[in-house]
Amino acid sequence: MKKPATVQALEDLGRVRLSKHFFMRDFLYSEISQIEGIPNIPDYPDRAIEAGRGLCEQLLEPLQERFGRIVIRSAYRAPAVNAKGAENNNQYSCAANEKNYAEHIWDYPDTKGHLGATACIVVPALLPWYEEHKDWTPLAWWIHDNLPYASQFWFPRLAAFNLRWSANPDVLPSISTYVTNPHTGNKKALVKDGLAFMGLEARKSVVEPWLASLTGERPL
Repeated sequence: MKKPATVQALEDLGRVRLSKHFFMRDFLYSEISQIEGIPNIPDYPDRAIEAGRGLCEQLLEPLQERFGRIVIRSAYRAPAVNAKGAENNNQYSCAANEKNYAEHIWDYPDTKGHLGATACIVVPALLPWYEEHKDWTPLAWWIHDNLPYASQFWFPRLAAFNLRWSANPDVLPSISTYVTNPHTGNKKALVKDGLAFMGLEARKSVVEPWLASLTGERPL
């Protein structure tokens, strides 16, 4: 597929189904694009579709199946859109393009030639727990123990987080945060270079009360 240059071609790209519940159009909205007037269109649509399917099939669909509807805050960024966001000392909180290849810039591979994709999402099922306990870690640990993610990066507002899928088999999982962890009182990474700084049983003790709060029953 060529880079869309007409309304019809962009509509066709938006209609591409990435997984059971997600379409390419779901991931193309960008506030930077809207305000700065820079089209958020992939240079290489087929690559973006491939990466998006990995993200949706491996991560977003299982999350939505388990916890109900998830909300896409931001996702794909065209290189020109991301570059604008990285200007003036990251004016819109975007890393440099080279650091976002195979992350928010889905259609450009990482340095080893592997595709990847990141979406910033909100899981509404977490919000009542987060608002009451200021605790985002149950979902972070659930993802860690159940899904093949590459990285998570958590933010304070709405417990939104960047969730990344990567086709690179050498990528080790990581969980970083701008939000204080109420269990430790700091903002240290939960997982770094694939190493979790909490054992399995301790993780379960964090996750299970939240899961129980969703149904009132002991989680499976």
